[in-house]
Amino acid sequence: MTLSAAELYRRGRAHLNAGQTAAARRVLSLAAARTEDTDLRALIAGSTAAAIIRQGDVASAERICREALELPGVSRHTAAVLHGQLGLLALERGDLDDSIAWLDRAIAGIGDDVEHRAPMYLNRSVAHMQAGRLAEGRADLDRAVPDYAATGNEIERAMTVHNAGYASLLAGDLVSALGQMGEAYLTLASASAVNAAICELDRAEVLRDAGMATDAERSLERVTQVFGAHRMSQAKGEAEFHLARSLLTHLPEKAVQAASRSARTFRRVRSDWWALRADAVRMRAQLMVAAAQADGKSRPAPSREAINDLAAELERRRLRADASSLRFTWLLHGARHADALSQRSVVRIAKDAPIQVRLLAHEVRATRAAALGDHARARHHASEGLEALAQWQASFGSLDLASSLVQHGAGLIFAGLGAAVRSSRPEVLFDWSERARHLSVQTIPLRPPPDADLASDLAELRMLRAEYGSGDWLSAPRAAELSDSVRARQWSAVAAVGASRRIGLAELHATLADDTAYVTFVFDRSDMFALTVAGGEARITTVARWPAVAESLAGLRADLDMSAAIRTGPMAPAVTRALQGRLAALSAALIEPLLPMIGDRRVVLTIPGILGGLPWAMLPALRGRIFTVATSASQWCDRRISTRPRRVGFAVGPRVTRGNEEVLRASAAWPSAEILLGGAATVSALTGLSERSDVLHLAAHGRHSHDHPLFSGVELTDGTLFGYDIDLIPNVPDIVVMSACEVGRSTARGGEEAIGMTRIWLHAGTRCVIAAPVVVADDVACELLGEMHQGLAAGLAPAVALAEASDRTGIVAPFQAHGSGF
Repeated sequence: MTLSAAELYRRGRAHLNAGQTAAARRVLSLAAARTEDTDLRALIAGSTAAAIIRQGDVASAERICREALELPGVSRHTAAVLHGQLGLLALERGDLDDSIAWLDRAIAGIGDDVEHRAPMYLNRSVAHMQAGRLAEGRADLDRAVPDYAATGNEIERAMTVHNAGYASLLAGDLVSALGQMGEAYLTLASASAVNAAICELDRAEVLRDAGMATDAERSLERVTQVFGAHRMSQAKGEAEFHLARSLLTHLPEKAVQAASRSARTFRRVRSDWWALRADAVRMRAQLMVAAAQADGKSRPAPSREAINDLAAELERRRLRADASSLRFTWLLHGARHADALSQRSVVRIAKDAPIQVRLLAHEVRATRAAALGDHARARHHASEGLEALAQWQASFGSLDLASSLVQHGAGLIFAGLGAAVRSSRPEVLFDWSERARHLSVQTIPLRPPPDADLASDLAELRMLRAEYGSGDWLSAPRAAELSDSVRARQWSAVAAVGASRRIGLAELHATLADDTAYVTFVFDRSDMFALTVAGGEARITTVARWPAVAESLAGLRADLDMSAAIRTGPMAPAVTRALQGRLAALSAALIEPLLPMIGDRRVVLTIPGILGGLPWAMLPALRGRIFTVATSASQWCDRRISTRPRRVGFAVGPRVTRGNEEVLRASAAWPSAEILLGGAATVSALTGLSERSDVLHLAAHGRHSHDHPLFSGVELTDGTLFGYDIDLIPNVPDIVVMSACEVGRSTARGGEEAIGMTRIWLHAGTRCVIAAPVVVADDVACELLGEMHQGLAAGLAPAVALAEASDRTGIVAPFQAHGSGF
């Protein structure tokens, strides 16, 4: 049967709405050949122009629309449709005022035709949002909802929900943004690969703003390929632009390349508005790599005139945030390199500027003050910026989100720490050490009620984890989709109910007993310092051999892994000597200079992320000493264990050679214990056991996920217990013992932060975690931890019980107490 032109036109529009651009153009071309009706020809031309817009040929699309408007006898309604397409064209070019003017005219002329009016509202909402008028953008989205409901077009209705998520992103509400985009994703992605890529592009922006640059970049690389395959030059350029913005935070040299590609793409399709934005990112990246690099080479920075000219043009185009970011990056570069001209420029922040722009402005002010030797003022500006970041964080209860957001404040943290060091005042350095440690843990989370859908997603992820093994399993399409769903649910499910307090040095002095010392290590991106507090005194010490320490740390993990794997045979003595030599050097540099103040006291230790993989218990100066690695001094003071544990739970995962023996030996110390062995050690059984226990002991193999710390976990009978599972348990044990390999490891996420399974348990409410940051042999765990339970059952604090067990058995192992170990 031969379809009429009108039927082909409707089919072409359906293809277009579904993101099937090539199919839409083919069908619309057939429709145009089968009609002489002026209005229908004009409507077909308008839809053809929309398809051409997606493929990046804005000039041809505009010519087609204007020629259609010139056809004799075009009705007011059809003219309105074409005006709407011209509004879309202007939006693609970035001519926002022109776009809004065309769309205003289109909406006024379309009357009550909801089918055409709905996308006009949708496009005008985007124009308003890109111009920074969020209220107007949201109002248009609200107007589009009933129109889409009347048409029954689920794909475009989902796009409205998706765009509402984009409005939430621009307003800084990342939780709502990810949730709304996730709600729309399944409908849009089912229509076409193009629609799925459009969704993924915007969701990548959410991840980037959440501080999850690696995840964002993986998504953006995928969608760039999709847009390229469909010849969608404009969309491909936008994906490259957002990739450059993400790379800017940690790989500026690659950001230069991505931004340059993006600008070339935009200029090829005559999208000057976007090209200017790409130029701004390129210049910012060039400023970041302009100084001498580790390879000894120097990169030229853009000139002051070029910066000012581009910033002025960005402001003329209403791209104020882009202009401010460019100017502030130039000022920051100048402040770091004693540029007198940059020091005289005024730093102003618009009240409605995005949080990232405001933080950058505070960093400029802090860096300027430090360059001028005014370290008190530098700390003041850095503190103001971190307070703004903390207020943003305060609405998020999720550890995943709160810890990743810290990356936005990394520059301010290090600016404050550097200025604190230069004050030479212990109380100032302690205050800034606590700020750095406290930033991601200050929010007190409220555990959500059980979520069947979240549980189902995690269960399927367990199956996929088992199927793909220990490689990059989260990059598989279904795993990536589910992990995004889990992240969105967890972000929205875990609410914040308050903020924990931060103590000062005077309160720490009052809290420390005579037999306890406090040591915090502070890294300011160039040097390491230690603040020791004991016996009513406080002293700052410089780690004199820090470059050598950093070099030793780089090879430590390999030595530890070799030592755990090669315990007998001809190579064992050489492996042991190499490891002991490295540990002795680290001990001599980090701990031994502090011993005159520490004496024979037990130690509360807080550390930056760069020292997170160090097995402190194996350092000669700490062997046999009672110590705990605390999240912060504030949390150690407030969360010490005050009651003797009564309820004890044990679980053994699969393939742990001496796991049953370890648990049976340990449980013998207690009057009663609940034990999960073999097939009984499932994820649901363990989470239930966690709620019923004061002490939980896990003997299981584990795996740390560097890029996705909350997908770290321990292996149980039916799959992996993820960090996400733990973060959702309403009531967790006071003490958790993990003899699992690797799960004591952590990933630095910016500033002085580190996150892993240990931090996840502590964030969920556990007071102390016994774990190792490196691989431990099964027989070592069996002997040492089995003996440790004798002390726990007798009422000893965890760190004390662990130290005494090491002394009795003679075993020196990397197990250490985290949190409030005493």
